Parts: sequence; C-alpha cells; structure tokens
Amino acid sequence: MKKILFLIFALLSFPGMAQEESTPAPMAEIPTTYRYRVYLTDKKQSPYSLKRPGEFLSEKALQRRARLKLKVDEHDLPVSPTYLSGLRTLGVKVLHCSKWNNTAVVETQDSTLVDSISALPYVSSVLKVWKSNNRNVTMEQPERSSIVTNKLTATPKYYGAGQQQIEMLNGHLLHKEGFQGEGMTIAVIDGGFYNANLLSALSKCKILGTRNFVRPETGVYDEQEHGMMVLSCIGANAPFAFVGTAPNASFYLLVSEDGHSESLVEEDNWCAAVEYADSLGCDIITSSLGYTEFDDKTTSHKYHEMDGRTAINSRSASLAASRGLLVLNSAGNSGNDQWKLIGFPADAHDILAVGAVNADGRNTYFSSLGNSADGRIKPEVMAMGGKTTVLETDGSIETANGTSFSCPVLCGAVACLWQAFPNKRPEEIIKAVCQSGNNAQHPDNVYGYGIPDMWRAYNLLKKAK
Repeated sequence: MKKILFLIFALLSFPGMAQEESTPAPMAEIPTTYRYRVYLTDKKQSPYSLKRPGEFLSEKALQRRARLKLKVDEHDLPVSPTYLSGLRTLGVKVLHCSKWNNTAVVETQDSTLVDSISALPYVSSVLKVWKSNNRNVTMEQPERSSIVTNKLTATPKYYGAGQQQIEMLNGHLLHKEGFQGEGMTIAVIDGGFYNANLLSALSKCKILGTRNFVRPETGVYDEQEHGMMVLSCIGANAPFAFVGTAPNASFYLLVSEDGHSESLVEEDNWCAAVEYADSLGCDIITSSLGYTEFDDKTTSHKYHEMDGRTAINSRSASLAASRGLLVLNSAGNSGNDQWKLIGFPADAHDILAVGAVNADGRNTYFSSLGNSADGRIKPEVMAMGGKTTVLETDGSIETANGTSFSCPVLCGAVACLWQAFPNKRPEEIIKAVCQSGNNAQHPDNVYGYGIPDMWRAYNLLKKAK
C-alpha cells in the first residue's frame, strides 16, 4: 500500500564570518545503485536434494509438513549455490533469493553488467527492481528508551481497550475454551517494530527471532513503528488494559518494507521473508503490506494482473498454503482512492485477505474493494480496522485506522482456532473462517464473506472431525 513518508532533511549552514569568495566544498558524487531480479532457469548444479530436506528446512518445518501430510517438493529446494557463485563472479552482490520463484536479487553500481548477467546460460531474464542515488541525511535520534512511559489505563474489562475487537469475532470464546495461541508461531512481516522490546504491554510477548531483509545491518526495533502496532493487536498482554487476540502465541518479527522508497524490490523482500518464515516452521504469517503503485510509474501494477499468479509476491502467497503456511494479508486502504481495489499480494489464492469494518460492523470508507481480476471473492473477510486499539511507541494505548490492523486482529483469532485443530490444513481453516462469516450466504466485493464468528468456525471444524 502506498506509504506516507516523513523525510527529514538536514540543513547545512555556513558561518557568517566567511569571506564572500569562500565556497563550500563540493559534495562527492554519489554513485547510482541498482538492484535487479534475476530469473534462473533451473536448480541444477546444486548440492541439495529432496532426499535430505533437513539441510534446508528446520526440524519444525518438516514436522509441520509431516503433520499436515505435505510433501517437500522442487519449490522447497534452495536456489543453486553454483549459479549464485557465478553471479558474484561478475561483481554483483547477492542480497537474497526466492527459492519458490527461483530468483535472486543482486545489487551493483555498474548497470552495464546486466548484459553479462543475461548472457549466463542459467539466466532466463533480468528485471530492474530498484534504483537510487539519493543522499539519505538523517538527524540524530533520541535514545529509544527516553520516550517510553508505559502508561496504561486500567478498565473493568479483562481485554481492556481491546475488548470490542476480539468480541466482534467471538475470539474471547476460544480463549475461554483454553485456546490463546500456545504452541502457534506467527511471523509478522512489516516495516519495523520500533520500541517493541521496551513496552510493558509486550513484555510477555514470546519473540523467537528477528530479521531485517531491507537493511540487514539494522535491527528491527530501531525504526518504523507500524510493525510494533500490528504486533500489539495480537500479542499485547496487559490484563484490564490491553490484551491481544493471541497473547500466548510465539512470534518472529521480519522487516521487508523499505520506508524510504516504493519499488518492486519490496515484493522480493517480502518473498524472501515468507520463505524464511516457512523454513523456520512458522504456522501463520500476518502481513499488513501491499503494493499497487511504485516510484517508477512504469512498473506500477495493473488491474488485469490481479490474478494471484502474476505479481511475484502474490505467487509466493498463493504457494504458501501448499507448504503448510496460513497467510493473512491486509486488503489495503484504497477504498476511497482512485485505485479503490485490493493490493498485491492480497489477490493471492488460498489466503485470507482482510478488509476493515468500524465498531458498528460497517465497512470503513478506506477498506479496499474486490474482486480479483479472475473473479474470486476479495476480500475474503473483515475485522475491526476503524479505531482499532494499538500500542504507541511510548507504551501507551491509542487507536488507529487501517486494514493494517484488522488483519492482525483476525490473525490472532485464527491462530487460536488452528491451535484447537492442529491437524487441519490451511485451506480447511480458511474455509471454516469464511463459512462462519455474517455475509457467507451472499459474499460480495465489499465485505467478502463478512465478519467471521470464530466460535461458529470452531464448531464447524469440531463437527467435521
């Protein structure tokens, strides 16, 4: 989804006593950096084998596949290390890969290398996905802890300020039944989790690991608060102040969104993050990201591409369920914009694209519309995204608008539902969630199947056992 960027520019001033003839030293020319998506022809000349999946998938990932009776296949094989070595020999830096799409993202300051890359016998095509020669000047940031107050307001209700958003889904009934996310691992893919490790309402949150796919040298807690707010919808655990929809789940926090630009490479970052989550054995992915327009307008998406198979991140999302991963993605906030429609990868197959309703159950003005270009119901379901309760960077409780927040609210409830039926496949969980919606009898391009009743979904799955 189109990002709102707050750019801080440092102004350079010169002493008033400087002589007229004095001129500032010229700034050094900054070389342009390019990133390219390299499509590979196959996975040959590789030491990896489907007979030894433990070399590229964690034990937990293999256990998940075994439990759900899913086979490891060619998609799971890593990109050929021999091919990556050949790319590096040309002088490019390999940033990351997508084994599901058999692609690699490379970086170079020499655009003429594209011809050499394209000439390699194992390369089918090359696409420019990022270009930059901007000088990023940032001001010194205050110590993160200095802004933290952790002021929480007590309420008579156990879920505190989050009571309405979980009750709308009947998720609290799953909690009463003993399903609060224990044993479920959720990957949150976003743009940054500023201060998430310092906030008291998240102090009980089980963070198993973090990774930054945009700037690997930077941690996930140092910039962009959006991911922290998303995480709080699920993992907040401050009884009578704010409790999320799956407070006992475990999490990986993964950064794929670049807040400084909007370009195709972010879809590649997203694919790498999804596959990383899969390799770790995560159960669920919640992603409050989506893409339609880019800084380079020639690369912006068109409606006819919205088939779940064209955009690279949509292809990865569509593959996830067959790996045993359940993906929830925000529908987007373009309902009142010229685009109006869902973004990518919300168009994917076998996922839950989540739109937003207000507290009264009506769709918000901004919630993106469907359907997909090939006629599938989108968004699939709705949850509270108008004035959703979230945490602020100082640890206090605030409200925010966006399908960015309806998506994780529902994600936590889905995690609790799947905890109750661990042997169900993602498609079965998705079907039950949709069937439980209050618009299931006549799904449309605004509400999809409507607001799910998670207690009804629980009983549908229980009956089907």
